[in-house]
Amino acid sequence: MIPKLDEYKKQFELTSDDAIKPGLEAVEEALAKVGHPEKGLKIIHVAGTNGKGSTIAVMEAVLREHGFTTGVFSSPAIVDLHDQIRLNAVPISFEELSVVFEELNSAGLSGTLTDFELLTVAAFLAFRNAAPDYVLLETGMGGRLDSTNVAVPLVSVITSIALDHTGFLGNTVAEIASHKAGIIKPGVPVVIGELPTDANEIVEIEAHQKGSPLVVYGQDFKMDTLEIELFKGMQNFELPARRMKGPHQAINHAVALEALLQAGVALEQGNVATAIQNIQLPFRFQEIREGVFIDGAHNPAAARMLVRTIEEEFPGEQVDWVVGMLKTKDYEETLKILAPLANSFTFVDFPHPQAARAEDLQAVCPIGDSAIVSLEEIDFKCNEKYKKFVVGSLYLLSGLVRQ
Repeated sequence: MIPKLDEYKKQFELTSDDAIKPGLEAVEEALAKVGHPEKGLKIIHVAGTNGKGSTIAVMEAVLREHGFTTGVFSSPAIVDLHDQIRLNAVPISFEELSVVFEELNSAGLSGTLTDFELLTVAAFLAFRNAAPDYVLLETGMGGRLDSTNVAVPLVSVITSIALDHTGFLGNTVAEIASHKAGIIKPGVPVVIGELPTDANEIVEIEAHQKGSPLVVYGQDFKMDTLEIELFKGMQNFELPARRMKGPHQAINHAVALEALLQAGVALEQGNVATAIQNIQLPFRFQEIREGVFIDGAHNPAAARMLVRTIEEEFPGEQVDWVVGMLKTKDYEETLKILAPLANSFTFVDFPHPQAARAEDLQAVCPIGDSAIVSLEEIDFKCNEKYKKFVVGSLYLLSGLVRQ
């Protein structure tokens, strides 16, 4: 479900399948018909269970602070498909995207692609038209069979690996790692975050087989925290203030900086520090009102990181959780991870075909004090004693933005 895609499809007489069909053949044939817009772009390709959006946001901000123009393709949408394709940090305009969809129509692509494949081709066309200095490309799901994997990047990035999308990617971390490692291209450096041991081994094997230099967080680069944070990698940078909070964000920032350096981008201390001081990614520990936060912790791994961040920022405090998740996620385990910090749980119904029913979330709630509300009934006030965190699916949080 890609908000507003159907409007463009109707206007430009295009059809596409809303199913998920992993594989590259269809998108490769489509790109050939539109002249291979993915070629000639300076791309950094990012995969990972969690941390992709944050890592891309850091790279985007740092590049722009250095005066470079940027293109970003990300998912899911925050408001609608326009913000999935960003040019110089601004969602693509109706006029720019209309030009792209006219090209898709003229190339005879109707009925040949899934929705996400169609949007991927549209993104490449938009980047060819705008010609940004760098393109930051986020995988939609997995990596090896994801439609973005047609590109040959300057550097590949794997931020993290944990259980997620098990229906498509496998039931073990090793199986999922194999999908993520599929973005590694022959001879192209790959920068990885803090991965589980079995995932790290899979990535190492893939990198070795393809002759790709492997650059590992904690070994080849790291973030030291003393009086101020210090990034140590191909270059060293002092980071006196990081706006995006949490120990996991320190790793994401380090991965982003090392990826840019591995891609050959010349970085300056002052520009790096300024960019990192000002970055705020929507839905990542974002305070929307005093004492009220939203965070896209939508699986167990992300929930653990959020709990660590809250414990670091608000030691000893409990919170009121408001939760809405997809039924495809391990919501029972996620709630168990959130429970030790809970004063209360409130569960939310929200409109998405894969949304878990609030009743089903409540049925596995680890504590007794819980309630159910609709999207419109969420109370965006906190009491004096407890902070409030609205967490879970980005589809839930983007729905709040659209209200």
